[in-house]
Amino acid sequence: MGLFQGLLGNATDVDVQEVEREFANILIENEQISRAFKIVRDLIVFTNKRIVLVDRQGITGKKAEYQSIPYSSISRFSKETTGNFDLDAELKLWVTGQAEPITKKFAKDASIHDVYKVLSHYKLWSV
Repeated sequence: MGLFQGLLGNATDVDVQEVEREFANILIENEQISRAFKIVRDLIVFTNKRIVLVDRQGITGKKAEYQSIPYSSISRFSKETTGNFDLDAELKLWVTGQAEPITKKFAKDASIHDVYKVLSHYKLWSV
């Protein structure tokens, strides 16, 4: 069911140990991954220090861009739920120094709520 949900654009939980192997060369000392979500091929990874957005590129998805955003640089964030005619939910992050928000799309409301809750936890505790 998780793979099928991921293919539909729903965020699915990813095993933290699996992500830790991929992030071995990225994490700094005392940084730990707490949660990770997969949307199709992309990842949203929450550590105790930052959020990392992984954008898989190319046909095989082997090429990837890792965008690190310290919680302290997130000035605000929002979620937009689905409607009758707009079937995509969106998570938006406004980062210091950027006029436009970073936007991630979700296929259903249920999956965006978990991601939003984790983001809220880390951002509000880092203040």
